[in-house]
Amino acid sequence: MHYPESAVASRLPERPLWSDLMADRPRQRKQRPQPEQPAPPASARLEPRITVSARAAALLQSVIDNHAEPAAGIRLAVAGRSAHGFLHSLALIEASEQPPDDAITTAGGITLFVEGRNVQYLDGVAIDLDDSEGTPRLVFVNPNPLWRDPVSKLIQQLFDDQINPQIAAHGGNVTLLNVEGDTAYIELGGGCVGCGLVDVTLKQGIEVAIKEALPEIAHVVDTTDHSAGDNPYYKPSKK
Repeated sequence: MHYPESAVASRLPERPLWSDLMADRPRQRKQRPQPEQPAPPASARLEPRITVSARAAALLQSVIDNHAEPAAGIRLAVAGRSAHGFLHSLALIEASEQPPDDAITTAGGITLFVEGRNVQYLDGVAIDLDDSEGTPRLVFVNPNPLWRDPVSKLIQQLFDDQINPQIAAHGGNVTLLNVEGDTAYIELGGGCVGCGLVDVTLKQGIEVAIKEALPEIAHVVDTTDHSAGDNPYYKPSKK
């Protein structure tokens, strides 16, 4: 998939390690918010503030040490958002693959590449290791709101309350990646990837719902790489 770099995460080859959905505080549903001044981006500071516990750092360091090729560090990114909170991801970054637009910091002795597009939403994240259920897993605590601008907040609420519950019945989901001007960038997942009816879902369902709720949105761009889907009805090009 190809779309404006400012709207999406870097497409560098990554080796996913873990992702974990952390339930932030329940968000109260409110009426349409009034325009507000966005918080200063974390990128304005020299380094985003990330905390990695000693146990989590030891696990990450073991992954780096046991990798066959020299590793530059670990990349922290926002993999998605839902009514439950952020979905975070970690990926091993080799020395030759360093993302040029990411912020770089060190926490717990680990070099972290913090996703540039979402650096303001990753500032203040704490990563820990939880083995209370027997199997160790990395957990993330993120103090940030899911979105800072009112338009993105409304689209996220629309996805959480209406669209995702409907397409979940078919094994699909939709994620808001970014809003730039009058354009909303989205990504479809699950059963929607490679589906032959994706144009119907997008044009007659998602796009219509977004534009009806927010007339200021003129364009909805599907950034999904549908060629990666397993659906046998996918057609790579239109004749």
